[in-house]
Amino acid sequence: MSSGRRGLQPRKQPRQVRAELTRQRILTAAAHVFAEHGYAAGTTNRIAERARVSIGSLYQYYPNKDAILLELLTRHLDTGMASTRQQRESGPPDSIEDIIRRQVRVVIENHREDPHLLRVMFEQTPRSPELFQRIAQYEREHIAYAQELLDGHPEVRVADTYLAARLVVATVELVVHQLIAEPDPVDVRRLENELVAMLTSYLTAPPGSKE
Repeated sequence: MSSGRRGLQPRKQPRQVRAELTRQRILTAAAHVFAEHGYAAGTTNRIAERARVSIGSLYQYYPNKDAILLELLTRHLDTGMASTRQQRESGPPDSIEDIIRRQVRVVIENHREDPHLLRVMFEQTPRSPELFQRIAQYEREHIAYAQELLDGHPEVRVADTYLAARLVVATVELVVHQLIAEPDPVDVRRLENELVAMLTSYLTAPPGSKE
């Protein structure tokens, strides 16, 4: 178990600018290779060739392609967390519809850069304890912020804002991931509008109308 986890850790943490640039090139190349060829055919040799580094140089930074894929997914999650924190600092819009729209749009933008890579990351990345912890942290922060926006808002009619926050966060994440990462993805603006309408209706419906 412990040896497996070590096999997912980067071998070398760059201390110089040139080394950091090399690592960035490897990660950028890996993102292109996984997106174009998929996980099975996305070999370290292909990644090294795309990054224009020797295979030996690649292995100085990452022990295998799983470690590279794990870092790509970790960065994807970190981008989502950073967006949530920026939203929190900037303050919310006035209406519930605009609040939900901003939440949906951020998730869509974080998912649409390369849907094929997104599918590879979520389906093939090894699940390490560290990754589970990061995912849990991301969910806690996102849910806490969503509940903060719902609590006391005059348009909100749901009684349990904590449960509502969990439903909103889970629905946005799962629906956006599922539909954007599909081989035949939906139009993102239509997806945004329909998802915003659905969640706004749920949050603002008068008591008893959901029964």
